[in-house]
Amino acid sequence: MRCDTTAVLSATRTLGAVPRLASIHVAKGSRLPMRPLEVAEVETGKGIVGDRYHGSKHRHVTVQSAASLAEATAAFGSEIPAALTRRNLTVDSGVVPRDPGARIKVGPLLLEVVRVAAPCKLLDDTIGPGAQEALRRRAGSVCRVLAGGEIHVGDEVELG
Repeated sequence: MRCDTTAVLSATRTLGAVPRLASIHVAKGSRLPMRPLEVAEVETGKGIVGDRYHGSKHRHVTVQSAASLAEATAAFGSEIPAALTRRNLTVDSGVVPRDPGARIKVGPLLLEVVRVAAPCKLLDDTIGPGAQEALRRRAGSVCRVLAGGEIHVGDEVELG
């Protein structure tokens, strides 16, 4: 299935619009499917309650942008759904910071970027051969939670 990336980019970018949380996804374990949530509880220093990385040392939450997904879709040649990228949060517009120490606010959350999120080999199995390469340098960031709270799809986001 071919995706019109121009339409995707224009749909995710509105001049002067505040970035918003487009989706929340969690998985109870590695290799288990991601499931969408409308609301999630995120604990300071732990991550999203119910996610496989909850309680890990630094990999509390992963964040990606719809614009990066649109770029990956163009490189891959077919749509790459947010749920299949294995990232927790997708922002509808803007560029997710990649530099360690950068801050991201999502509703009441304060996140700190730890590192760039590297796409895993599992993506070639779940999305299709070449998906991992298409997502390289477009897979978002791994963050730690400095301040937790309840987040909702549609919450305002401040990047960087």
